Amino acid sequence: MHEPSSVQPRLQLAIQSLQQGKMQQARTMFESLCNEQPSVTQAWFGLAYVCGQLEDFNASIAAIGHVLDHEPKNVKALIFKADQLVYNKQERMALSFYDGALQLTSKQANLPDEIVRGLQRGMVLREKYDTQYREYLLSALTKKGYERGKVSQRFDQALDISFGTKEIFLQQPTRFYFPGLPQRAFFERNEFPWLRKLEAKIPAIKYELQAMLNGQEQFSPYLDSGSTEPNFVKHLDIVDSLNWSAAYLWHYGVLNDHIAEQCPNTKQALDTAPLPFITGQTPVALFSKLKAGVKIPPHHGLLNTRLICHLPIIVPKNCGGLRVGNETRQWEDGKALIFDDSIEHEAWNTSSEERVVLLFDIWRPELTEDEKGLITDMLIAVDEFSEQGKHLYITS
Repeated sequence: MHEPSSVQPRLQLAIQSLQQGKMQQARTMFESLCNEQPSVTQAWFGLAYVCGQLEDFNASIAAIGHVLDHEPKNVKALIFKADQLVYNKQERMALSFYDGALQLTSKQANLPDEIVRGLQRGMVLREKYDTQYREYLLSALTKKGYERGKVSQRFDQALDISFGTKEIFLQQPTRFYFPGLPQRAFFERNEFPWLRKLEAKIPAIKYELQAMLNGQEQFSPYLDSGSTEPNFVKHLDIVDSLNWSAAYLWHYGVLNDHIAEQCPNTKQALDTAPLPFITGQTPVALFSKLKAGVKIPPHHGLLNTRLICHLPIIVPKNCGGLRVGNETRQWEDGKALIFDDSIEHEAWNTSSEERVVLLFDIWRPELTEDEKGLITDMLIAVDEFSEQGKHLYITS
């Protein structure tokens, strides 16, 4: 058996034969080295390369497998094996090795050109496979009678996620997470028996709002730079601005008597909703005004133990929408939107007029009375612990 000190000269001789085009000779030399010194990955890499040149792809794949056994994160070896699998008409298997290389290099810069080209081949193959997969699946489902938008919106979204065209959005409250609650972006109006009476009050609420808008300015910036709002909006044109403004009927659990006097029908309508009453915290109920052309960026609410209701009061045509997770809905006259604001959401007004909704929070209907009591006690304790505690219950 040759001593390890003799490996390097023999490697050079094998590489020299390869460079001279003496493929079979080079293969014999690399095979000898691999048999005698199986831990020398350079020899296995050389054998894999020469076997590939000889179009013995099975042998090439086996040889590069030995490299990966010793160095599973060797990006060059991953790409090489993927390439050989493609040449051997095993594209689906090649994808996992291309994907591994892409994952390992996702945060690396200034990669060698050879690696970059290999990664590009992987991305092209991934796109090709994803397209084939999507087309086949849709074709098979269509033959079984599937029509998008006809039966199950949840199934439609599941397909989108499976195809990689939509993300998975889950509850991610920034302060307090209550486990075991359904992961739903929007709730349907017919799930809340009290809502129909509230919606019937929209004309009266709109009348009171119009009177407010025609009088002295009672709206103030929804976000101000001195508050404890999340940093995601500090640099935007909705901070310290009436681009997104609010007139509060309830603020941190305190009734604004002045606005309540101006809006008795609004106050009476909200009395029918399951508002959470927590000293110094909630209810929170306000007219939320979004000026024309303004967008509220994606963000998460602070708690998942509540739902946010938007009761449309002034809704111009084509005024944009509200996206929660993967689902986007538009405001419609007479129809409330109820959503979980602990899931990523954003809103925008693309019309040329202002949009105003009556925004308020309600308890999650899945919570028991005991759980509501515990959450209430906890939020009050937070408020007692810190002067900043009251900001835990800011709406989104």
